Amino acid sequence: MAADRDSGEAEAVADEALEPLRRLIVGLGNPGKRYAETPHNLGFMVVDRLAERNGIAVKRRECQALIGTGRFGDCEVMLAKPQTFMNLSGVAVKSLMEKFSFAAPELIVVYDDLDLPWTSLRIRTKGSSGGHKGMESIIRSIGAREFVRVRLGIHPGHPVSDGAGFVLAPFRRAQKKELDELLDHASEAVESIVAEGVEKAMTKFNRRAPGGGEDKE
Repeated sequence: MAADRDSGEAEAVADEALEPLRRLIVGLGNPGKRYAETPHNLGFMVVDRLAERNGIAVKRRECQALIGTGRFGDCEVMLAKPQTFMNLSGVAVKSLMEKFSFAAPELIVVYDDLDLPWTSLRIRTKGSSGGHKGMESIIRSIGAREFVRVRLGIHPGHPVSDGAGFVLAPFRRAQKKELDELLDHASEAVESIVAEGVEKAMTKFNRRAPGGGEDKE
């Protein structure tokens, strides 16, 4: 029994050791005031909230992105907002990964998801793009699907006939009342991934997410 316990503890330590000691955290969106307060810019907003919570300035221009570096506890992090527009997000992400030697398991991408209900959140370690143009660009550019993604639900709960128009339209007044709480919740999820590991973060935050929406693995 003692041997089994020691073996289990050793495996747990080994799993922890596999967690990256540095992270590239990318929020997806479109640059410019026109898109600033739209559902498609939730990724940008979460990066801004993370920067505020952790005292990081995201102002430096590198690889067609705005970046800032700092620490979440013991982990070195780089926050990034691609400035290529959504459909070419992968160009900036690939350049950042190559220039700063980030591997796919060290990447966390935060983005809006029309397949999930408004204010819901899902953490996944791999999967398809789900039709999201920014994610399509990243997967195609870096040639990998095995990286952490934090999906933020934006579906309003009624049929959406024009998805492109919906994601680029300003938030409604009712949504703005819940937006601040969603940004804090998403920031806490990202911080949990970094501090506790993705499996623990999934257990904690995916369980709390309301509503449905299929996961596209």
